[in-house]
Amino acid sequence: MILSVASGKGGTGKTLVATSLALALESQEPVQLLDCDVEEPNAHILLRPTISSSHPVLIPVPRVDEERCTYCRLCSEACVFNAIAVAGKAVLLFPELCHGCGLCAYVCPQQAITEEGRQVGVVEEGLAGEIRFVHGRLAIGEAMPGPVIRAVKERADPAGTVIIDVPAGNSCPVVEAVKGSDFCLLVTEPTPFGLHDLALAVELTEKLGIPRGVIINRSGSTDREVEAYCAQQRVPVLLKIPLDRRIAELYCRGTTLVAGMPTWRSAFLELWERVRNLATARRMSHAGDRRP
Repeated sequence: MILSVASGKGGTGKTLVATSLALALESQEPVQLLDCDVEEPNAHILLRPTISSSHPVLIPVPRVDEERCTYCRLCSEACVFNAIAVAGKAVLLFPELCHGCGLCAYVCPQQAITEEGRQVGVVEEGLAGEIRFVHGRLAIGEAMPGPVIRAVKERADPAGTVIIDVPAGNSCPVVEAVKGSDFCLLVTEPTPFGLHDLALAVELTEKLGIPRGVIINRSGSTDREVEAYCAQQRVPVLLKIPLDRRIAELYCRGTTLVAGMPTWRSAFLELWERVRNLATARRMSHAGDRRP
C-alpha cells in the first residue's frame, strides 16, 4: 500500500506524522519512507538513517552540432519552454529551462541535436532501524523538483508499505508526489490559513481520485471550523494531536512523537488500521462500480 502524507501549507506537522507512523509500523511489517520534499527534505533529521548509496538525477538536455545545423528555427519554435533559441547563425541554449522532453531533437530535420545528461539533484538511500529510507535533494539553483521526485518514487517497493512525505502546498511537486497513492493523509492545523489550504488539498485529491482523511495537529478549542468543513465534505478526521509543549520540545530536539512519547505508538497503529480499512473499502466500491 502506498500512503502519502500531505498538507496544504507548510509547518503543519506533516513530517512528524509520516516519521511517527513509519516508526510505529516498523516492528509490524516491512515499511519504506520516501521523503519527496526534495527542496527541503528533513525526515532524515528525525529518523537519522545510515545512508548507504547515492545516485545522481539527470535530465536530458539538447546539444547542438552547429556544423550540421541550418538554423531553420524549427527547434526553437517547437520548444514551449523557451529553452532553445536561434539568433542569426547562433543557437542559444538555456539548460535551466529545459524539461528534457526531447521535442527539439525530434523535429530537427538535420539531426543536429543530440541529448546529454545534466544533473539536477541526487537520491540517497539507507536504513533507519528497520525502515528503508529514501530521500531526494534538488540541486541548488534548480527550479524543477519533478525529476527528483520521480526518481525517489521509482525506488518505492510496492511489496510492502510505502509512506511518502509530500512537499507542502498544492503545486505541481505535490501532484507529482501524491499521484498513484492508495490513500492520502492531509495534516492540517485549526487556523484560518490551515483551513483555507486544507480545502485546496481536499480539492486536489478529489481531482486525482485519491481517498483521503484528515489529521488535526495542534488540536484544541479552535477545531470546530475544521471539523465542520470535514463533515460537509465527508472527509473523516482520523486523528487529533493536541497542542502540547512537550511535543513541540521533542520536535525541536529532532525526536519523533512515537520515539519521544511511546504511548502514541498505539494511536498511530490505530490510525493505520483505519487508513487501511478506508482504502480497502474504496477499492471494493470502485470494483463494484466497474461490474457490468
